[in-house]
Amino acid sequence: MRTSELFKTKKVLSFEIFPPKRTSSVSTIYNTVHELKSLNPDFISVTYGAGGSESNTETLKIASTIKNKYNIESVAHLPCINLDKSEVLNMLDDFSNAGIENILALRGDINPDYTPKSDFKYASDLISFIKENGDFNIIAACYPEGHIECPTIVEDIHNLKTKVDAGASHLITQLFFDNNYFYSFRERAAIAGIDVPIQAGIMPVVNKKQIERMVTLCGVDLPKKFLSIMERYESNPDAMRDAGIAYAVDQIVDLIAQGVDGIHLYTMNNSYIAHRIYEAVHSLLIA
Repeated sequence: MRTSELFKTKKVLSFEIFPPKRTSSVSTIYNTVHELKSLNPDFISVTYGAGGSESNTETLKIASTIKNKYNIESVAHLPCINLDKSEVLNMLDDFSNAGIENILALRGDINPDYTPKSDFKYASDLISFIKENGDFNIIAACYPEGHIECPTIVEDIHNLKTKVDAGASHLITQLFFDNNYFYSFRERAAIAGIDVPIQAGIMPVVNKKQIERMVTLCGVDLPKKFLSIMERYESNPDAMRDAGIAYAVDQIVDLIAQGVDGIHLYTMNNSYIAHRIYEAVHSLLIA
């Protein structure tokens, strides 16, 4: 099923997982999927490694298993910065043969260990190429606080409109910790004529190292309330985990009350946290 169809009848709840490290057994991720299945997610997305086409194998395998064994709709991430057109065409064939209908089309982060290829400079280039060479539902990323490499918010919204015009039918936001950024972003998107569903991406932060990495990679703003929680509980892992879950629940409750199209939970492969959040908010999603 195409994920864009889901929003016509409900508020969507989905999860993101990532392939295990090469030193870990792939069975660990299927244990996580098995535990997430009981939460009846509308779809599960599977991230992609930092390298070139060789990173696709696990993403494809896991996304296919989620759909064909667990009967959960899956989304395969596809970053293009290290791929050429022939590699993408091969991947589209693999996705199609596996029954995968949904692709999250990304530029991807520039990895200093790989020389970027020149066929796809932007995610919009990849979206156009997929649209021309396959029959897929295409999802794109968006950035409530603006992309960290984009000089202005106005230019960032213009770039997003380009992605939607190229064929993206559904958007998922980067994580954020201040809902006001999301509401302002949603308003700007509407003014720009972006009329596809926008899912809010929420990441429960359970340790200080995790948030420091997110700030470095994504440039997200940390509200005073969030910083107070981190400072108070950073030396107590259980308390920090519970405080992070509570903060995420508070965000989600407010987003649902303000009419968000859906919630995309960055699970970090932690089914316990997903269960805790689901238990707190699932009745709101169907109200």
